[in-house]
Amino acid sequence: MNLRKRERIGKWVLTIVMLVLGVLCIYPFLFMIASTFKPSGDVLSTPLQLIPKNFTLMNIETLFNNEYYNFGDWYWNTIVMTGITLLLKLFIITITAYGFAKIRFPGRDAIFLVLLAGLMIPGDIMIMPRYIIFKNLGILNTMWSLILPAAVDVYFVFLLRQAFVAIPDSISEAARIDGCSHFTIYRRMILPLAKPSITTMLLFSFVWSWNDYMGPYLYISDLNKQMLSVGIKLFAAGQAQDYGAQMAGATIVLVPVIVAFFFCQRYFIEGVTSGAVKG
Repeated sequence: MNLRKRERIGKWVLTIVMLVLGVLCIYPFLFMIASTFKPSGDVLSTPLQLIPKNFTLMNIETLFNNEYYNFGDWYWNTIVMTGITLLLKLFIITITAYGFAKIRFPGRDAIFLVLLAGLMIPGDIMIMPRYIIFKNLGILNTMWSLILPAAVDVYFVFLLRQAFVAIPDSISEAARIDGCSHFTIYRRMILPLAKPSITTMLLFSFVWSWNDYMGPYLYISDLNKQMLSVGIKLFAAGQAQDYGAQMAGATIVLVPVIVAFFFCQRYFIEGVTSGAVKG
């Protein structure tokens, strides 16, 4: 067997192995979508089937017309919380990263190192201090207890600072000669040039805020103010679990994440790879 034929066989074997692994990884996702349109009694029927025998929309109707839980309120709460988080985070992170990247002031590097040192503090240690602070501020049991911690993220300050540093200083200097202020340079030059990195930050932040479970579970006690991640868990809290409603809820929750990635994937891939290739 010559070398070329051996390489061809190796490629086919690798392709088949990767295809099998891909099917195994995506099977739970397909099963979840299929179970959304099955009667609850058929979800765990054996053998497991991806194509529903008895197609129904009852699970989705159950979500939005439940006498005990208000899935619509949870969905709206999550949309509002995530939207405000992204808006605040976009401004706070980008303006902070611009300051550390393009403005020279005494102690700039020392302050930045102190911020980076905060990344080494485990998040679980901050649960109790945050709870006490939120209680004293009067924002416990409100979505602000979720928005404010998420809006200040040192990791993304570091990420965007690196992206802003890569933008030539000659652009900023030319703009300053023309009389532009720092805010004008930040808004009209730096932000457009760093769009891939900013989109990557927003996409990650959207997924993290949308799927956050620990924050709503710890800081929100009112059921009507709860978020989707905790709300769906309540469907499994009773004696008789409604698997169809759980699958329908999980599918509906996942739809915005898939849509966001679909529209942002070009910028996302460019933002992830931009740091690996110079120029």
